[in-house]
Amino acid sequence: MTGLASSAPAERGSRSTRDLTKAAVSGWLGTAMEFMDFQLYSLAAALVFNEIFFPEFDPAVGLIAAMATYGVGYVARLLGAIYFGRMGDRIGRKKVLFITIALMGVSTTLIGVLPTYQQIGLAAPILLVALRLVQGFGAGAEIAGATVMLAEYAPVRRRGLIASLVSLGTNSGTLGASALWAVLVAVLPHDDLVAWGWRIPFLASFVLLILAVWIRSAVKESPVFEKRADVDEEGVALSREELAAAAVETGTGTLETALHQKKGRSFLIALGLRFGQAGNSGLIQTFLVGYLASTLLVDGAVGTAAIVYGSLLGFITVPLVGAIGDRIGRRPVYIALTIASMLYAVPMMLLITSGDTVLITIGMVVGLNLAVLGLFSMESVTMAELFGARTRFTQLALAKEIGGILATAIGPLLAASLTALTGSWWPLAAMLIAYSAVTLVSALVSPEVRGRDLVRLEDAV
Repeated sequence: MTGLASSAPAERGSRSTRDLTKAAVSGWLGTAMEFMDFQLYSLAAALVFNEIFFPEFDPAVGLIAAMATYGVGYVARLLGAIYFGRMGDRIGRKKVLFITIALMGVSTTLIGVLPTYQQIGLAAPILLVALRLVQGFGAGAEIAGATVMLAEYAPVRRRGLIASLVSLGTNSGTLGASALWAVLVAVLPHDDLVAWGWRIPFLASFVLLILAVWIRSAVKESPVFEKRADVDEEGVALSREELAAAAVETGTGTLETALHQKKGRSFLIALGLRFGQAGNSGLIQTFLVGYLASTLLVDGAVGTAAIVYGSLLGFITVPLVGAIGDRIGRRPVYIALTIASMLYAVPMMLLITSGDTVLITIGMVVGLNLAVLGLFSMESVTMAELFGARTRFTQLALAKEIGGILATAIGPLLAASLTALTGSWWPLAAMLIAYSAVTLVSALVSPEVRGRDLVRLEDAV
């Protein structure tokens, strides 16, 4: 058995302000890239993929089919969360984050050169799904890894604020993708958008890939990973068998605790926290854009512009929520945000279905910041604090991706089906209330984890 690292934990995990800055930029940029890819695809699915890859279908059925290709990537994300999450807990965060960003970036760029249904028939949507699967496999651990890295780098009293940079990354990526699509929709005739314009955002993402890989290569390993009591001299976490032997040899209670704690309670709480945010995101950022254009017959530029405005406001919302969570705790902020989101669901849908462009924009902007970005800011730090260092990456990635499959992937497809069946907006309001209610219950049963020592190997509960 390889021996445990003998150097003092503080020495092994020491980092400078410059190291923290590099980690923060890397986490922000990698997450921005993931969500830019995510939003590029989701908006394309909502606006044009039904015509490019599913032109033989009825428009309503085509939208459902396009949303299904959007959702299929979540299956691959789950596999990526399992594979890369375990790798990140075993050999370190940095190596995994380098691999995931490369997988995401290359697959997204290749979507931009795909032939269409008219050119190669059924092979076109098959290739689209294949690239979506590769993209999802890499993305399954990207945001979890960035969240873990930033939380483990951050000073305790500013952990919520610094970890919120992950949420700002999602906001930046969403803003960039939405802005690109807003410009394309506003400038290009629809025929040109379908013929070639849709390719531009996917090809442009290659520039961001090069920048992200360059920055990430200079980031040091997480200081918490290096301080872990179960990491050996070679920087690799001990297996369960090796850990048991080390516990006996050293008589270390910390190792015994990590071995015998029953898992599951922290994971279920994290899953519930994720569920509401993910479900609200799928409805507000993805489905409503297509719903406005295809069902309410509102100009396609209105929905994309509203997401842009909401993302801009998010640059204030996200760090503000993170800072408030550092000051008063995670639970009170979660409880307030979820109750407000539930109360706002019906008024938001009344604004969106009013037919007035200004009211539609206000409805989506407030909804995005309240029920999506605000919750995401809290999620970034709270989920990291719930889990112990030994399995933090794996559990956090799985909670995010299972929550995504249950809520975000299925939500837009279910919303499309229910609105087509009922001819009304009320199922959307009901889904928003239900999603937020799940997160509210999870926050109520969760312990307060603000300031928890992230080097501890066991979960919070």
